[in-house]
Amino acid sequence: MKIKRIIAEAVVGLVLLGAAGVGIMGWYSERERAKEMESQIVDLQKDQKRSVVLRSISSQMEEIAFKQKDISDEQREEALLQQRMADDMRQRAEVERQNALEAQHKAVVSEQQAQEARHVAENERLMAEHQRVQAEFSKRVADTLSYIALGRSLGSVAMAEEMSGNSELATLLAYASYLYTTRYKGDVYYPAVFQSLLLTSKGVRNYPKHRGAVMCVNDLPTKDERILTACSYGTVMTHRKQGDKLISKTLFNDSRYDFRSAYVNKDGTFFAVLSRNGNLVCFENNTHRVIPLTDIENPIFVNSLDDNTLLVASNSKVVFYDIREKKIIASRNLGFHMTYGNRYNNMPILFDDKGGHHLVEGINEITTSQNPVSGRVTAFASSKNSKQQVYGMSDGTVYLYNEKTRKITKLVGHLSRISQIRLNGYRLLTSSYDGTVKFWNTASEKIEPTTMVTTNSWIMTFCYDKKKESIWIGDQEGVITDALLSVPVMVDVLKKKLKRNLTTEEWNYYIGKNVPYERFI
Repeated sequence: MKIKRIIAEAVVGLVLLGAAGVGIMGWYSERERAKEMESQIVDLQKDQKRSVVLRSISSQMEEIAFKQKDISDEQREEALLQQRMADDMRQRAEVERQNALEAQHKAVVSEQQAQEARHVAENERLMAEHQRVQAEFSKRVADTLSYIALGRSLGSVAMAEEMSGNSELATLLAYASYLYTTRYKGDVYYPAVFQSLLLTSKGVRNYPKHRGAVMCVNDLPTKDERILTACSYGTVMTHRKQGDKLISKTLFNDSRYDFRSAYVNKDGTFFAVLSRNGNLVCFENNTHRVIPLTDIENPIFVNSLDDNTLLVASNSKVVFYDIREKKIIASRNLGFHMTYGNRYNNMPILFDDKGGHHLVEGINEITTSQNPVSGRVTAFASSKNSKQQVYGMSDGTVYLYNEKTRKITKLVGHLSRISQIRLNGYRLLTSSYDGTVKFWNTASEKIEPTTMVTTNSWIMTFCYDKKKESIWIGDQEGVITDALLSVPVMVDVLKKKLKRNLTTEEWNYYIGKNVPYERFI
């Protein structure tokens, strides 16, 4: 429409221009006007044709414009449709994304819940397992305590039956006591258990051999497993066990001698016994030699300084005897009152009456130190393996001293003077004038004694046998006692003595119906 208006306006303009030309050129001749009119007509015709062309072009262009408009409208419609579709797709994608996020969140929550459920289930399982283990442990503890108590009870009953003369039943009950104690890891050295084994196995045998108090008992490290004894009545003997008998041989007998101490070398080929009257009797190659110690009074202790030198000590003096040269090579005053002697770290150690001890490291070298405990020391022992020292006192007290921690433990069990101590690792044996030998396990938290042997006389000394399966004890009455220490040996003896099993009635009465019956042989 705009094009048409433009064309119409152009035509009107042209007409107006023609009219103006006619008015201006009026003074021209008619011919000229005619020519001019013709020319104008021609021009008008040309303009008309041009106007027609223009109108045609305008119409075409209008048509084209309409078509383009239609196309544009279609494209806009398509674009709007595509936009709406894109918007729909974005909305759907957003919804799907939101759904995916929600699903992911739900999955995470579900996983967390599943993990929590697994954790709770695992905790419940562990708790149930712990409770089961605790229940089983409690039952085992209850069973253990019950059977250990049964073992101790059977031991007491076995001793009562043995003393009443019913040895067969006593042997069965003692073996049952041992069986339940060891099976449930109880202490076989508990008094009732150990004493029942010792009593029923006849593990203690007494041999009256000396007229005076047995002051020295030493193991001779020889193949025939002999022991050496010396008494206060001047007798020196060796003994060898043969079955239930003790075969003895007298090496020296003179009542003028009062033997107090003895020394045996490492292979048993030489030993010396010291008399309080001032004589040293040396034994070698089946002969003996009496060495008068003229410059020392009342000697009470003999030991080795080295492989070739003996130390002899009295309350105030020491002399040194050369074994090869067979003579005294040195002597010196002590400067203190010596009351007891033993060995420590492979050297002689002398104890005084003022709470000190003196380590003899050489003929002219004595180191003095203070005891870690107070009182008069009458027995001493030490162990390199356990790093322990044990002090036996005149009042019956035993002190355990730890060299590392310097801790002192007081052990109470004896009633009078401690006469001998033997320490093998953590196994401690002590003897006393109260007539008992007691066993202590120094590795226990609570150290309590077990009475191994009881006699009717003062126990003066004791020693292990070569295998450390038994001990030899010497008492004031001149009796030598052989006492088994080895529980396995006692049990072997009992097994050989067992001739039958307990009857059902005996089992139910002594052991109980709730304990499953079992045979011992």
